[in-house]
Amino acid sequence: MPEIWLNYGIADVVLDIRAENLEQKIDSDAKIMEDEAINEKISSIDLSKPMELVVLHNSRSVQKIISTMFSICEQKSLPFPKILAEKKILNLVKAGLPEGSSINEFDDAVLSNSNLVFMGEVEFDGLFGYETIATRLIKKFGQDSMLSAYAKRKDNMPSSGQPTESFQEAKKFSDNFEIQGIEIVANSKGIVDFTIGHPSQTSSATKTLESFGIKDVGEHKSMIISTGKDASNDNLGKSLSSLWNCSGAIKKDGLAILVAECKTGLGSDALQQFIEGRLTFEQLKNPTTYVSGMEDLLFLSEIQKDFQIGLVSILPEFYAKKLNMISLPGIKHAMDYILKTQGARQKVAVVTDGARLLLR
Repeated sequence: MPEIWLNYGIADVVLDIRAENLEQKIDSDAKIMEDEAINEKISSIDLSKPMELVVLHNSRSVQKIISTMFSICEQKSLPFPKILAEKKILNLVKAGLPEGSSINEFDDAVLSNSNLVFMGEVEFDGLFGYETIATRLIKKFGQDSMLSAYAKRKDNMPSSGQPTESFQEAKKFSDNFEIQGIEIVANSKGIVDFTIGHPSQTSSATKTLESFGIKDVGEHKSMIISTGKDASNDNLGKSLSSLWNCSGAIKKDGLAILVAECKTGLGSDALQQFIEGRLTFEQLKNPTTYVSGMEDLLFLSEIQKDFQIGLVSILPEFYAKKLNMISLPGIKHAMDYILKTQGARQKVAVVTDGARLLLR
């Protein structure tokens, strides 16, 4: 029996699947940067200047860049950069920091500070095509610009990995600020590359993600999808991106099971309002104000016309049912559900790094 480990929050869970039921294990693969190359690239940054490093999410690759930066500062007897992060990930980031470093909560009011260097990892995204520093900034700070980006979506289906007008809107928004970015491209094994510069320029890193993340795998009747890392499944809104990335490889009337812990809940005002009955699918088509996560609710309603979605998470079953998803309490239950509803001989495709893969 093959053992496949899937990320679920800060831990991994094992999927016990018989060899005859495993159709394909789909992972991202690319040549990983050597430590020497990472050091060399970071050394090109002028670390003698004051720097406030804003960590947009926590991951092993983000931690690797920070610890390399700190090592170089130590060698050159330079002060460590200030580390900033949002309150909800503050403790997570803190736990992975080198000794002697301190971290503070990121104050939203200081986006005009030219010492700010934002750091994040590139992924695919249903609305913008790609998630980059620029798209993270517009989502967080650009409420009015987000309405425009949402209105410029291609249609009501996800556009993961495609050039979009919405993405241009995000780049235009980030142009308003004199800030810098470190855009990381990684997979489950490590850092593949990273780009340093203004966030409207560092988005060129999407080309590197494309080079190894897009896979032609045919269509599958049953699929189990893990996002690949904690930062991509800490809430439902974020986790859904992995589902959009894999939707092109799921057969009509098939079944996709998303494995996502969602320890911080729904992570989206639109999902919350929908569950509470304050937002309808009809209101998503041409809204006059943007509510965070609208696009995910819209994509979910459209994609469910094509296939069923199951969810392995700690979210209340009530939430899943409201969103027309099958609630499954654990990974074993997911496999049991597939075999019970689709037959004991059903072949299952397993995706281990859904946030950084695009299946066709």
